[in-house]
Amino acid sequence: MSFEEDDRVILHDEHSEYDGEEGQITQVMETMFGDSTYTVSFEEGQETGIPEDSLEAVEDEE
Repeated sequence: MSFEEDDRVILHDEHSEYDGEEGQITQVMETMFGDSTYTVSFEEGQETGIPEDSLEAVEDEE
């Protein structure tokens, strides 16, 4: 699954201070290998260069 700007996601990275937190994608960048990395903005800051497999989509609340 690929993500787009403004998508809400949860970060899963045990080495990040934002592990398990919900954030919003603010930028999508494509690597020279054709993969996408993401910049995610959290309430207390942002994380850049996040690979797709470290993100989980937030389910829409209805």
